[in-house]
Amino acid sequence: MITIATLIVFLAFYTLYYTSKRATLSYDLGFEKWMKVNPKPTKYIGLGLLLLAYSLWLVTQSVCCGTLMFFIQLMTIGSLIVILAPLKKISPIAIIALFVIVSLLELYYN
Repeated sequence: MITIATLIVFLAFYTLYYTSKRATLSYDLGFEKWMKVNPKPTKYIGLGLLLLAYSLWLVTQSVCCGTLMFFIQLMTIGSLIVILAPLKKISPIAIIALFVIVSLLELYYN
């Protein structure tokens, strides 16, 4: 559940990053072009995903712990996206591989 919330936070921040006017963007994939052309629906999708991730944190943890972990995760993932996206180090294959590895670790250790 925590891994899914982390993936949702990543997707939410990535969609909100692509609506920025100051960010250096690359258009390698089709949905990235769509996000740049349609900023208003993209912002709604990103904010909806953030709300979904926050609600997952609240269901998984208590109110204070879930809020704290959500904001720590949001700052960490946001920093990584801002640093790595202009360098084109974020690829879908790497994200899927990392998600699978972390999911297996979460299932194994719980």
